[in-house]
Amino acid sequence: MTATSAQTIAAPARVRTAADSARLRRGQGFQHGGWFVAPFLALFALFVIWPLLRGVYLSFTDANISGEGASFIGLDNYREALEDPLMWDSLGHSAYFTLLVVPCITVLAFLLAMLAHHIERGKWLWRLCFFAPFLLPSTVAANLWQWLFNPGTGMINHVFGIETPWLTDKSYAMLAIVIQTLWWTVGFSFLLYLAALQGIPGHLYEAARLDGANAWHRMVHITLPMLRNITGLVIALQILASLQVFDQAVVMMDFLPGPEGSTRTFVQYTLEEGFTSYRVGYASAISVIFFVIIAAVALARMWLLRNREEAAR
Repeated sequence: MTATSAQTIAAPARVRTAADSARLRRGQGFQHGGWFVAPFLALFALFVIWPLLRGVYLSFTDANISGEGASFIGLDNYREALEDPLMWDSLGHSAYFTLLVVPCITVLAFLLAMLAHHIERGKWLWRLCFFAPFLLPSTVAANLWQWLFNPGTGMINHVFGIETPWLTDKSYAMLAIVIQTLWWTVGFSFLLYLAALQGIPGHLYEAARLDGANAWHRMVHITLPMLRNITGLVIALQILASLQVFDQAVVMMDFLPGPEGSTRTFVQYTLEEGFTSYRVGYASAISVIFFVIIAAVALARMWLLRNREEAAR
């Protein structure tokens, strides 16, 4: 056998050995990387997975806040929840808040981003002013607007010369919380839109100008289509956040459900049942129901996005 033939026969063996070595290195890399991921997984399991499983279990019991003497009662908590008018009212308040906030904050964030993107002088100052409120803690922002909406000493009524009972009339209470939320949280969506605007290639606008397109046509045919994905992201994030509204509603109403319960949100009602009425089992059941609603909204958004991407292809 010649040397060339021996090399030809031995080559596959060397290839197999190299492939085996690569698999071995990948396996060792996974083992070593697992040690870095393990602390996160342990904390995630301890503070997310375990409370979730524990809450599902408690939803089938009549557990109280002490955790003693709980007995299994099956679906009784869920049946009671579906027949509970206060639960449906609180869910309606959260949904109403979401319907008001999401469109307003999406449009407002887009307009502010367009202004900050095209303005020439003091651009950094405008960006800071639009984003700064988002950095405030929720309690600080809520207390600030509670003072502004105060019927007697608040600046809102004084400046506009009105006597609107913002926080004591059920017709205005939720609107006051919506206004506060828009001012406080628009900065996050504004930042997302601003980053997306800066990523649009400039040559598209130059080509449109050469073709005679005015500013309106450039926005409709270039800017808005290029921002379609970020708009979907903003809407999805705002829906999920708005459905879970709690901090500002509770603080602005002094930890009460508002006039005639008009600002009691779903999360607030859950806490009332768990920590005021001491019905942990029932609170766990309505928490599971709320979790299912949130998950359904998230899955619906993913389904719509996938269908839109497939249609675009």
